[in-house]
This record gives sequence, structure tokens and C-alpha cells, in this order.
Amino acid sequence: MKWSAKGIKYKGENRIAVYFEKNNDLIDRIKKLDGSRWSQSLQVWHLPDTEYYRKQFGLALAEESMPSSEGIKGIEQFKRYLRSKRYSESTIKTYGEALKSFLVFYRQKSINAIDNDDVIVYNNEHILKNNLSASYQNQIVNAIKLFFLVVKDSKIDLEKVHRPKRAKVLPNVLSKQEVKAILEAHSNMKHRTMLCMIYSCGLRCGELLALRPVHIDSKRQIVLLKNAKGKKDRIAPLSPKILAMLRDYYSVYKPVTYLFEGRQPGFAYDPRSLQQVLKLALEKAAISKPATLHWLRHSYATHLLESGTDLRYIQELLGHNSSKTTEIYTHVSTKSIQQIKSPFDDL
Repeated sequence: MKWSAKGIKYKGENRIAVYFEKNNDLIDRIKKLDGSRWSQSLQVWHLPDTEYYRKQFGLALAEESMPSSEGIKGIEQFKRYLRSKRYSESTIKTYGEALKSFLVFYRQKSINAIDNDDVIVYNNEHILKNNLSASYQNQIVNAIKLFFLVVKDSKIDLEKVHRPKRAKVLPNVLSKQEVKAILEAHSNMKHRTMLCMIYSCGLRCGELLALRPVHIDSKRQIVLLKNAKGKKDRIAPLSPKILAMLRDYYSVYKPVTYLFEGRQPGFAYDPRSLQQVLKLALEKAAISKPATLHWLRHSYATHLLESGTDLRYIQELLGHNSSKTTEIYTHVSTKSIQQIKSPFDDL
């Protein structure tokens, strides 16, 4: 099978582009690689520019894409600190990559010599220059602040390192009719049950895929969400309708370890495959909106609010730390807005 790879810059980030003739087996394999992404504009699969992937594809390690030896040691020390504080592996990876980007930018400078002005320069000369998002900038700032808590004798004044101003973006919400069409689009029992569970319980994708059969308490009609976001356990109610679906699903698929498993028994369903399940449902339902799995969670919260559920209960059901996070759904609920009569009607 012919393939080739080369280092590229993608949205200001060093990546490895992998080129090969279209082959479903290879596509399935590259999808499973950590950090793999498809670029519609470049029409190529690309991976993080790491030492491991460069060795795998026979590429020389680009010196300019790596921090200094001091920086590499600092990142490892930082990761050990995060693990000791029991941060999740996904957060450790995210913060580690964010910190690496910052230390690559200052690979010629001693870590102890980095000051607040350097953070401002990095934001202007790297983040803004490459049109990177405010959320990515926020990750960088979080990583920098945590890192310089670990590093001693630093010139950084942590109190003066500010996060970017957050854009007030409203959550994307589907109508009940659109949700119904999506949930009824699949004839495949597993696909349909997974999408129904996300909407009916307001689950995050990761929460759904971490579920085990023992987490379904049919007598109390609840689902137990263990170690959800923020390492918090919570419960969500199960409707009689979804319980009936789960019983039918379980009798057919008989999952071994996880409630929803992929082709290999005992292993959780792949999150990217689940996103494809939703994408296919959108096509079948003739819905052109670029909906994601999280849209179903947003829709669940908004529809609860519109049906009169108290905001405090919605906060508990979604697992939000702050009521301010939940209050954003009041801005997309149409129940009160639709009752307002436009003065245009009286002209």
C-alpha cells in the first residue's frame, strides 16, 4: 500500500499530513490514532507532530517543533504534578500540548527568564497572528498559570496573567420536531438507543460511552454517572420509554463491559463513530444544520426549561457547578419570546 507523510502547518499548529490512496481499512486505522483529524480544505488526514508519529512515519524530528531540553523536562514535571492532583488524562494531555506550544515559542529562552510580557507577546505573535480561537488561548493561559505554580524562581506574576474575554455564544438548540426526526432516523437498534440516551438524559458523549450495565438502576428508574466531568458522580432520571428501549437493546446485544461497545466486545464504542452515527441520522432526517452530539444535550436542557422545569433542577441534572452556566438556556428558550407581540402587527 503506497503512502507518504510530511510535516505541515495547520491553523498555526505543527501537524503530520498522511497521504494514501483511498482505502477503508487504512481510514479506519488512522481514525483510531490519537489526535487524528481530517482536513476538508486540504483533503488529507493529519496527526499531531510528535516524536512518536515522526518515528512511525520515518520523518526526521523538526527541531523548531520541539521545546528545549529544559522545556521537555519542565513539561514532564508539569504532567507529574497534574497526575498527583488527580487531573484526568485528557486534561493532562490538553494542558501538556498547550504548554508545549508556549515553550516551543520560547525554546531559546530559559524558563526562569520568561515574564508576563512574554505571555502578551506569545498571544499577539502566535495566537492572534494565526487566528487561533479564544478557547484555545484560554487553555494556554490555564496551562501557563498551573505550570508556573510548579516552577520556582519564576519572573511570572500569576495575578497579572489574564484569560481572554469570553465570547457570549448561545448554545445550539434543535426543535422537538427535529430531535424526534433524528432519533427515529436509524433502524439500527444500538445507534438509535445511544442517541435517545444522550437526549433523554442530557448526557455528554463521554458520559454515555463510559456507562456500564450496572449503572442502570431500573427499579429506581435512574442512571448513575460515575466520574463525570469534574470527577463528580450524579444521577439522571430514566423515563419508562427509554428503560423499555434499554431492555430490548440489552437482550439483543448483551454487552460485556460497557453498556455500548464497538465491534470488539469489552471495549467502549468509539466517540468519532458515534458522531458519524449522528451525521447519518441528520442526512436521513434531511436536517442541514451542522448538529453535534452536544446539541442534543443543549436541546434537552432547553426543552426542560420550556416545559416549566425549575432552573435549579436542570443545573443538577446537567452537572453544572455554577447556576450561571445553566442560565444561558434562558436566552435560547422561545416559550416567553413567542408570547411577545411585535408592534409591527399593529401598524
